[in-house]
Amino acid sequence: MLARVWSASIVGIDAVKVGVEVDVSGGLPGIVVVGLPDTAVQESRERVKAALKNAGFAFPMRKIVVNLTPADLRKEGPSFDLPISVGIMAASEQVSAELLGDYLFLGEVSLDGNLRPVAGVLPIAAAAKRLEIAGLIVPADNAREAAVVQGLVVYGFQNLAQVADFLNQPERYSPVQMDGLQALRTSRSTGPDLKDVKGQAHARRALEIAAAGGHNLIFVGPPGSGKTMLARRLPGILPPLSFEEALEVTQIHSVAGLLRNKGTLVSDRPYRSPHHSASGPSLVGGGSFPRPGEISLAHRGVLFLDELTEFKRDVLEFLRQPLEDGCVTISRTRQSVMFPAQFTLVASTNPCPCGYFGDTIQACTCSPRAREQYWAKLSGPLMDRIDLQVAVNRLKPEEITRQPTGEESAPVRERVQAARDRAWTRFKLADSTIRCNAQMQSHHLRHWCPLDDTSRNLLEGAIRKLGLSARASDRILKVARTIADLAGDEVLKPQHVAEAIQYRTIDRMQ
Repeated sequence: MLARVWSASIVGIDAVKVGVEVDVSGGLPGIVVVGLPDTAVQESRERVKAALKNAGFAFPMRKIVVNLTPADLRKEGPSFDLPISVGIMAASEQVSAELLGDYLFLGEVSLDGNLRPVAGVLPIAAAAKRLEIAGLIVPADNAREAAVVQGLVVYGFQNLAQVADFLNQPERYSPVQMDGLQALRTSRSTGPDLKDVKGQAHARRALEIAAAGGHNLIFVGPPGSGKTMLARRLPGILPPLSFEEALEVTQIHSVAGLLRNKGTLVSDRPYRSPHHSASGPSLVGGGSFPRPGEISLAHRGVLFLDELTEFKRDVLEFLRQPLEDGCVTISRTRQSVMFPAQFTLVASTNPCPCGYFGDTIQACTCSPRAREQYWAKLSGPLMDRIDLQVAVNRLKPEEITRQPTGEESAPVRERVQAARDRAWTRFKLADSTIRCNAQMQSHHLRHWCPLDDTSRNLLEGAIRKLGLSARASDRILKVARTIADLAGDEVLKPQHVAEAIQYRTIDRMQ
């Protein structure tokens, strides 16, 4: 007898509907799986056989052929265990096949017949909603994650026996109910507070501008000046994720397998801090079957690269295209996938190999040649894409012991939110899809960043003196627009442009 069960496979962060056809017929006993299965899918033969027997079901001692369609799509992972098990039970007439066409089945089975959670359930649930599938059958631990998608019926089960009972008597079970928006509101946290930072008014101001406009930022200073401490407090002053943004972020983390036992929606803006030994593929994503890298896991959040000059130059060059486009495309022989990567880059580095060039407390021991080679790891095009370049000095002993703590994160976050609201109102009136000033393109700058004669002379002088590129000058205008939004001004003024220019003064630091 032939049975057809529906499942799905992840491609990038999207899902493709997969048919699981099971035929039980005469012949030598055994299971054959066809349709480009990977090793994990091939191994499901043994898991499914043991799971069915231990769960109290009869395993047909006949020839079983499992076909995964479409045949030219590579299938991977253990999530096909459940649909294969259900297909065998339906083909051997142990469960009713009436509901098989209405639901997608996902889940890994253990040898005792229990269902284990799998990665990528949320994007599959979103795809099921688009494809007008009636509902999803998943392991109980994945049910709340899938139920975030409104209008989709989701059932979560602990084991194969419950799934079989549902197929035979569906009226005995109720779908999982989940209010994703309410869960998002109640699970947000703020992270480290800015009040812990003493002094560093210039760096705190840059941090606020970066948060208000989504601008990339680099701190340059000696060891112990507070660069990492400042960077870790950026997520706490960013606006909270909207429900749509939380869904985007959660889908990426679901595909990466980072949601197990961690609730339903990612409620806080991501903060990723890879080590400087990270490879290019780990940063941008990759593999035989492409998976999101650190820059995609930082989508809608912060990517912090500590000791930027310790990263390999070729690894840093991978960042150039994502910083410009807000996404990364990974091409393989069989497929090409796109991962979103709209993140705020925050980096920190010492000014020289010894770390004390320009320090007022300790003298630098590096030669000019050593400093030149040190900064040569950061290419001009990469530095052009960093909007705010801030020198951070060490605090003096009396400032450490006597200076009061700084302003808390909450009022700063309110100012950031107000500035973003002004920008969003401007973009919305123009029917634009951009969300913050850092995403503006050249035609947006001509429309929203007109300069008077004084401001234009300031910018032209900075371009000549610092040798700035056209891209760097555009970045200055974007920062000036954010500074104006923080001040509540609709028109750019010379003081806004002047403040933005001062954040480019280490472009040619040696």
